[in-house]
Parts: sequence; C-alpha cells; structure tokens
Amino acid sequence: MARVAEFERVARRNNSLSSIGRLLVFGFLFIVSVGIGCAFAALGAWLVLPFAGIEMLGLYCAFRYIDLHAADYERIAIAGDRVKVEFFEAGRAQSHEFNRCWARVAAAPGGGRVALRSHGREVEIGRHRNNDERLELARELGYQLRAATH
Repeated sequence: MARVAEFERVARRNNSLSSIGRLLVFGFLFIVSVGIGCAFAALGAWLVLPFAGIEMLGLYCAFRYIDLHAADYERIAIAGDRVKVEFFEAGRAQSHEFNRCWARVAAAPGGGRVALRSHGREVEIGRHRNNDERLELARELGYQLRAATH
C-alpha cells in the first residue's frame, strides 16, 4: 500500500493554448500565409509561395514541439524517509528516489539552478518554475528535509 505524501509539489508547464487552440491558430495562419502567397503568385511573383511553405514548415515544427511538451510536469514528494522526484518530459517518465535523512538541497545564488543531492547523485529540480519560485521551493524542501532529522 502506497504512503500518503507528507509534502508534495507538482509543477507543470504554462500552456496558454490547448491542443485544439494551437491547431486553430496554426490553421488560421496557414490559410492567411498560403492565401497571400497564392495572390502574389497570381500576380506573377510565384517565388513567394516556396517561402510561405518554408514559413509554415517552421511554424508547424514549433507547434509540434509545444504539443510534445504540453503535458510535461515535475513532482516532488516526501513520504516517511523517502524523497521521490518524478519527471514527465516529452512522453517519457523518469523517477529518482533519495533517503530523506541524507538528501540535501543545493541552490545557486539567485535561484538560477536548484538541485537535490545525496551520495554523489544530483537531480535538478524546479525546471518549470521561475527563479523566485525555485528559491521558495528550495527553502520549503530544505525545511522539510531538516524536519526529518529533528
């Protein structure tokens, strides 16, 4: 039976558009770009069409990348003497487990990088947070880890 987490933080990417929203935006931009390209081609400037196609290919790749990472998240949970860090990125799950008594939080000045360390292993955390939120996470997590030893 799984333990209930005493401490848990989940961070997800900020997605301002849903998959359908991204598809609608791409469709609109595609129609406008190709429409303008066709109008110029009809006027004799046919070279506009290949550039419109390249532009749409680049936009498609960008939207595809966003879709691939839309469900990414990071979960940090403390239950008993275990600290578990889970990542889900681009459809792949990854999990790291540490002993709560030995784990330590390392934060770079300004919150540029926060990591959880233990026995020569290090896992960067807070990827979906800004610097201030990373520093707050480091403080919270550090407090929770110290609470286990007292």
